[in-house]
Amino acid sequence: MRNFNDWIKLFRSSICDYGYYVDFEKVYGNIDSIKVELHILNSLVGSRNVEEDFSKLVAQYPQVLKCIPILLAVRGQEIYAVDGDGEFLFNFSNPNYSIEEYKMFMRKTGLFKLISERIINNLVDYVTGVEVGLDSNGRKNRGGHLMEDLVESYLRKADLRRGVDYFKEMYISDIERKWSIDLSNISNQGKAEKRFDFVVNKGETVYGIETNFYASSGSKLNETARSYKTIALEAKEIQGFAFVWFTDGKGWLSARHNLEETFDVMDNIYCIAELESGVVDRLFKD
Repeated sequence: MRNFNDWIKLFRSSICDYGYYVDFEKVYGNIDSIKVELHILNSLVGSRNVEEDFSKLVAQYPQVLKCIPILLAVRGQEIYAVDGDGEFLFNFSNPNYSIEEYKMFMRKTGLFKLISERIINNLVDYVTGVEVGLDSNGRKNRGGHLMEDLVESYLRKADLRRGVDYFKEMYISDIERKWSIDLSNISNQGKAEKRFDFVVNKGETVYGIETNFYASSGSKLNETARSYKTIALEAKEIQGFAFVWFTDGKGWLSARHNLEETFDVMDNIYCIAELESGVVDRLFKD
């Protein structure tokens, strides 16, 4: 019998690797796709008559307009704006307004001032900074994948083959079709289409696996613990199926009571320390 208090003491503060903070390859790729146009726009830096020079530049190189949204940290090619002068939906890949209206956009957003007054000296460097800032928003997604990647590394170390012994991101309906298992208890009689992070088929049992890591607290932790407790109880009634949960993170300290309730009823709930001690080999052995 494991003791919950001893178990939660094993939880870690972070599992962030070096690539978690910024995906520089993605940043560089985004820059490369518009680098030529940014260099053309650089000719406006320090311009004493930036509006007239902008008109001439766009007339000769209309493709530079596609760079404008990223100067405002906007990924898309359409930007909505409204004020006392009207309502506009500017398209920067397929211009839908006159050059005068695009000049108005540049003026009112402050981009003309940014460029003409040399607040920045190089648009490529500026956009690189913008891209780094935007990419930092992806940390949450990368953080979620870190735990998935970690668990998958241990599945592979246990000589489980992806697409043969284990499958990634599999829906309940797919599991039912592939192995003829009735999971209606979990899916609320087919009304909820749950997806497991991994599914392992080993021996006589199909294992539905969830993975997550919570470095900080939040209401989602309580919801997750309650939801997984329900799944664990429902899974016990299904012949040939087992629910497995790999979780970790100091964020759980704020939701320890809900986690303990799940721990008490769930046979297969593990942390990273147990992954390192060989739980995957023991769980999925032949």
